[in-house]
Amino acid sequence: MQDRTFTADAEPGDDVTVAGWVHEVRDLGGIAFLILRDKTGKIQVKFEKDELDDDLVERGLSVHRESVIQVSGPVEEEPRAPTGVEVTPDSLETIAEADPELPLDPSGKVDAELSTRLDNRTLDLRKDEPKAIFEVRAEVLAAVRDQFRELGGTEINTPKIVATGTEGGTELFPITYFGREAFMNQSPQLFKQLMVGSGLERVFEIGPIFRAEEHNTPRHLNEATSIDFESAFIDADGAMDVLEEVVTAAYESVWENAQSQLETLGVADDFTVPDGEFERITYEEIIEMVNATGALDEQLVWGDDLPTEAEKALGEELGEHYFITNWPSAVKPFYIKDTDHDPDVSTGFDLMHPRLELVSGGQREHRYEKLIAGFEQQGLDPDAFEYYTKMFRYGMPPHAGWGLGAERLIMTMLDLDNIREAVIFPRDRQRLSP
Repeated sequence: MQDRTFTADAEPGDDVTVAGWVHEVRDLGGIAFLILRDKTGKIQVKFEKDELDDDLVERGLSVHRESVIQVSGPVEEEPRAPTGVEVTPDSLETIAEADPELPLDPSGKVDAELSTRLDNRTLDLRKDEPKAIFEVRAEVLAAVRDQFRELGGTEINTPKIVATGTEGGTELFPITYFGREAFMNQSPQLFKQLMVGSGLERVFEIGPIFRAEEHNTPRHLNEATSIDFESAFIDADGAMDVLEEVVTAAYESVWENAQSQLETLGVADDFTVPDGEFERITYEEIIEMVNATGALDEQLVWGDDLPTEAEKALGEELGEHYFITNWPSAVKPFYIKDTDHDPDVSTGFDLMHPRLELVSGGQREHRYEKLIAGFEQQGLDPDAFEYYTKMFRYGMPPHAGWGLGAERLIMTMLDLDNIREAVIFPRDRQRLSP
């Protein structure tokens, strides 16, 4: 192939070779147009039939939509063209012919069901809107990494095949590992805690997690991407401070670097960068707020989880990100530290978007005896986690952290209807392919 020019870089007076997909062909009689599309945009190719070789015209007008072609020729200004310029072809090569019948329409003129789109993700991401979602996602992950580094974090990668689950044997995908039972990891939680006791002290990870939850909702996945943070010598408030900075940095980066994508998705006008300070409301206060809304048939009491209807009512009332702090100890995992003044109240917190929960976190129990007691209180065998617990006998500092769902962050940021839209190849109860 000749040196390629992206369509967005083609200027009047240039001789270019552009390559991409046939987006559309329009035959108007004596003149015809082919719209060629690549990752940067679209460009019009003009066929004046009396001026061009018959074979060249025939090849240009007979090629099927979504075929891959290469066109060479001069670029001229044309205000009526979609991008203000057009190419008059000296040559046209069909590199890969597409079938005439497509499972979905990448031009977007005909809508497709989400299941059809996910079954044909390669074609789906040729459309501007789905492509924009993953360009925003890439911007978010880059911004998050940069912010973690600025805050002194070291990126780590923890195992995804483990001998025991993070929180016991529930919601685990079992696998056979050389004749032994193993599991796909639910979270890097225990491993990142071990790293804050090492010389690294402050760590982060962006990686897959696996949960065998039998949900079938627009906001649950069985394989997700978790943005995890853990740091020595901070408490729950310090962890929330870091979380505010990371989420705000993600929004700021998208606003600064992905304006065209926000416009493509139709959310630019309503996109708001958080001010970096999210309201912190105790669980007890939240229960009172929910009960006061009258959104539930029955009043919530201490120890209840928040049903979807409660989250919706709170979102409507608060209208922006907010923390729920000081959850009951009984509903939080064994590794969450209790408050010093009340063993029934934990240091656990959640970060909520008005639509749904984004983050779970808290200060961790770093004292060996207290940690073992927490295992026993929740009916877990400490011996099964000996690789983890023994390190707490060798000087484990106070520490705190959290896990943020990347897909939920993208979903709420872009106001997507279904979390599967934020994953290229989602995995849920029904979907194992592609």
